[in-house]
Amino acid sequence: MTIEIATYLLISSIFGLLILGLPLAFVTGLVAVVFTLGWFGTNAVPLVGSRIYGFITEYSLVAVPMFVFMAGLLDRSGMAKDLFNSMRIFSGRLPGGVAVQTLFVAFFLAAISGIIGGEIVLLGLLALPQMLRLGYDKRIAIGVVCAGGSLGTMVPPSIVLIIYGLISGVSIADLFKAAFVPAFVLMAAYIAYVIFMCARNPNMGGLGSDQEESLPKQTFLQTLKGIGAPVLIAGTVLGSIYGGIASVTEAAAMGAAGVLLAVKLRGEFNLKLLRGSLTQTLETCGMIVWIGIGAACLVGVYNLMGGNRFVSNAILGLDVAPILIIMVMMLIFLLLGMFLDWIGIAMLCLPIFIPIVVQLGFNPVWFGILFAINMQVSYISPPFGPAAFYLKSVAPPEITLKDIFGAMLPFIVIQLCVLGLMLAYPEMTTWAL
Repeated sequence: MTIEIATYLLISSIFGLLILGLPLAFVTGLVAVVFTLGWFGTNAVPLVGSRIYGFITEYSLVAVPMFVFMAGLLDRSGMAKDLFNSMRIFSGRLPGGVAVQTLFVAFFLAAISGIIGGEIVLLGLLALPQMLRLGYDKRIAIGVVCAGGSLGTMVPPSIVLIIYGLISGVSIADLFKAAFVPAFVLMAAYIAYVIFMCARNPNMGGLGSDQEESLPKQTFLQTLKGIGAPVLIAGTVLGSIYGGIASVTEAAAMGAAGVLLAVKLRGEFNLKLLRGSLTQTLETCGMIVWIGIGAACLVGVYNLMGGNRFVSNAILGLDVAPILIIMVMMLIFLLLGMFLDWIGIAMLCLPIFIPIVVQLGFNPVWFGILFAINMQVSYISPPFGPAAFYLKSVAPPEITLKDIFGAMLPFIVIQLCVLGLMLAYPEMTTWAL
């Protein structure tokens, strides 16, 4: 069997088993075992085992459970609620002020934990009912919650960027530095869209000037208390990384300790909260590790078969401008993102794509930012965008999945525009390196 036929058979096997409803981790692991035994025999099994060992013993991977644990504590404490109420200082009487406030909160929550799913659920519980009660158009309210909650793919300390760094061998600290401007541009674009729509049609922004009177009043000390701890924690985590004081793993440990201390000082710490946070951490990290193990085996076997050389020669042999090849990769990410989870896409595609990106002379840090934006698109894109299902689990019964996916379309367009901007101007990501 030639490598060309083996490639088509491997891809069709993966998608065929996924259609049957098998989990991605088991699909990749099963296909890897079949191709290992069928192509090489039992002698290649230790080589595949070494791929697993190399993945699960990666030191930077320890940062992932730390950030997930931080997100679990935020989900179950009142810190996020206080932050939401205090963030009114940034929105004031702007058109769509509560929606703008929600986006600021989403950015701060992402800067603390880097987790997406829990953030959408949290905003769905805190912000969505508030906006609907104030008369916001449900398309604005839903879109802001889903798009804002998905900022965790971009805002450091993003788990997506950590996994990309592990796979590509690129400095995670450099990825965090490069991601800050694109993440801020993305949030600013969301805010500009909300303000524009609510200014053009005040009915979309709810009660307008009555918003302030309908919300609970806060003193300056209450506002400072609500913002203080999250800002301090985010500043400690990101400042220690950007300043070269601590590695990503060490900063994650400091952040987890900081959130735990803040919860304790607020008088909210108890065994139920701790147990729930640890359970969420085990479930999330277990999913990431199992998918990573399966994908590492599959990619390792495929590379041993010569698949990486086949794909590389096929792509580099195209008589087109290098930037068009990058655009084709982006299109592949977008299409796969409609059906696969981001961790699966990262584990399956990046080991093959990144060497090609380097051979073409592009900066892998820049490519990592493009990948992160792309995964944010996949997070809210139909038909299987996870953000929609997270929000549906906590949204009022009258809000359907059709409503949610329809509300996300303008924000998908904004994400694609920012992706195009980063493609056209790579220096927006690499200026700080």
